[in-house]
Amino acid sequence: MSIYDFEVKDINGNMVSLKEYEGQVLLIVNSATECGFTPQYNELTQIFDELNEEGFTILDFPCNQFGKQAPGTGEEIAEACRATFLVQYPIFEKIEVNGENEEPLYTYLKSEQPFVDITGEDAERLKGILESINPDYMDSNDIKWNFTKFLVDREGNVVARFEPTQSLDDVKAQIKELL
Repeated sequence: MSIYDFEVKDINGNMVSLKEYEGQVLLIVNSATECGFTPQYNELTQIFDELNEEGFTILDFPCNQFGKQAPGTGEEIAEACRATFLVQYPIFEKIEVNGENEEPLYTYLKSEQPFVDITGEDAERLKGILESINPDYMDSNDIKWNFTKFLVDREGNVVARFEPTQSLDDVKAQIKELL
């Protein structure tokens, strides 16, 4: 099994094969438009704009599972992201990333890059929030919050997982290594 075996729905409900992205370096993100991490859209857009012509893209999956911070339809979210953050990379249908209705792509991503720990700026604050919701949050590979990112190499291997508090400079450096 590889990343290219999955199909996902775009914001219009059309099925899209991830095989369309074969040969590119991908950053797969679960996002939210009303989260404390939402300003990451600005940095993600800059990274995309800088590296897209080298064979890099971002696949954005809005998710409303964490604090209900992605209200609206996928189409409404995409319109807001394009207007506010000038997002040009693909935004897909709103999904669930954990639980019985989780998107199969995310089941695969989590199996390929399990959760390790939360590090970086604001890590302690996020850990406090997570502990208040679920004291055992460290015991699963579940996505912990909005803006968790998975890095996929040109061959479709899921090579890294970044928690929301990790520096996007570090993420960008790893992307550049794969390009």
